[in-house]
Amino acid sequence: MRLLSFWTMQRLVIFLILVGSAFAQNAGAARGAPSSQAAPVAQANSTKAKALLDQAIQALGGEAYLNIQDVSQQGRTYSFHHGETTSTGVLFWRFVKFPDKERIEVTKQRDIAYVYNGDRGYEITYKGTAGEETKVLTDYLRRREHSLEWVLRRWLKEPGVALFYEGAALAADKPADQVSVMNAKNESVTLYLDTTTHLPIKKTFTWRDPADKLLNTEEEVYDAYRPTQGIMTPYSISRFYNGDMSNQRFLNTVTYNTGLNDSMFQARTTYDPTTPPAQK
Repeated sequence: MRLLSFWTMQRLVIFLILVGSAFAQNAGAARGAPSSQAAPVAQANSTKAKALLDQAIQALGGEAYLNIQDVSQQGRTYSFHHGETTSTGVLFWRFVKFPDKERIEVTKQRDIAYVYNGDRGYEITYKGTAGEETKVLTDYLRRREHSLEWVLRRWLKEPGVALFYEGAALAADKPADQVSVMNAKNESVTLYLDTTTHLPIKKTFTWRDPADKLLNTEEEVYDAYRPTQGIMTPYSISRFYNGDMSNQRFLNTVTYNTGLNDSMFQARTTYDPTTPPAQK
């Protein structure tokens, strides 16, 4: 069994303080006694976390960042297995229409595409259109729901969200402030924010595999920020899985709010790759 980290324990302690304080308030009110003041340490911690997240959003572009409707990217992506690259890189074109539509085209001919619309995913090749494999789709949806965009643009608006400042840290060899966001479903994402620019350096979250019950850690590291249409955009994104690099993306071009058509994200299954071809 993996031990809880120091910061996970601290987060739990702060959460218990908040719950205990609320219980004391309710108990005091029931007795007719003056309600106790909310725990000042926990409140100050949450306030600091919110201030840092507000700074991060402003650094990313403020209202321009929050109001992104769609994004188009072109670049090169590299896959890794156990930390070792598996190719010399693949050209890709990525189109996202928030909150839940995405299309990725790969190879120079752009003849392979992956389309995601809501909770459905498809793979399009010369053979036709097939539904995405269950595990691949599940992994994709998990990453999307814990993405930087969803955390800063959706989670923070949801009721029941809790914020935790977890102190100074080092992320990608840069000094950072560590902040965690926990939603009402008890899902948590930790962000590392540059102490100078306030931009996100790294994002991390954990999840437990329902099959083997082991805890897995997924991380993204953001680098090579450039101002693009008033939005600070990372042109280098590295993804890690349980400490090993699993993917790297280097962007060449990024454009925002071009009015992507919904038809780009529509797909219909035309064949089942698990079904053997008919005998001639």
